[in-house]
Amino acid sequence: MISFPGTNCDLDTVSAIKELTSLDAEIVWHKDFKGKKYDAIIIPGGFSYGDWLRAGAIAARSKAMEEVVEEAINGKPVLGICNGFQILVESSLLPGVLLPNELGRFICRWTRVSIENPKGPWLKLANKKEKIDMPIAHAEGRFYIDSEKFKAISNSSPIIYYENGWNPNGSFYDIAGIGNEEGNVLGLMPHPERAYTEILSPRGFHGNGGLFFKSLEDSLKRGW
Repeated sequence: MISFPGTNCDLDTVSAIKELTSLDAEIVWHKDFKGKKYDAIIIPGGFSYGDWLRAGAIAARSKAMEEVVEEAINGKPVLGICNGFQILVESSLLPGVLLPNELGRFICRWTRVSIENPKGPWLKLANKKEKIDMPIAHAEGRFYIDSEKFKAISNSSPIIYYENGWNPNGSFYDIAGIGNEEGNVLGLMPHPERAYTEILSPRGFHGNGGLFFKSLEDSLKRGW
């Protein structure tokens, strides 16, 4: 778990992993990060470097992210949540760009997503079109990708869509998250670490964000 200046969801994510799985998880300051030491990498949410320039732009150019890119290319599981997703896009590990929300303000609310093309270590236990309830909390979550690029990846890469009527930020094609073609790299704007138990979920929502962490555990033990 890489922590940058401004990261603020690292403790939540570590707690979710330790409560749901038998995996060990630790928070590593970005200057101390050595990618080869770990079986998987998570870049949690927050406001790295205060979101100066663009959200995730400065962190994406750090030495730590150079190592993440190298490990990801070699097939290591990498998950970016919210600001982590922004960092992965800025690092060119994932396509597209994340723009300011259509309403022009920060949005914090629960939403419902559907998984398409589940593949890779983070979605191993997911069913096609499985519904997951998770909250969002961001100002720059409007995913944009041009039509040709979207056509090229829509049948091969894992994509997480906002369910009909649940797109809170104006994301193109209702995209809430996306993975690379191999599925080992995944980014999503909603926060699974805030939705891994029913206790954290308001009435009417299922709190099933733990699927991502349970999938990783199963993948590391049995392959994917």
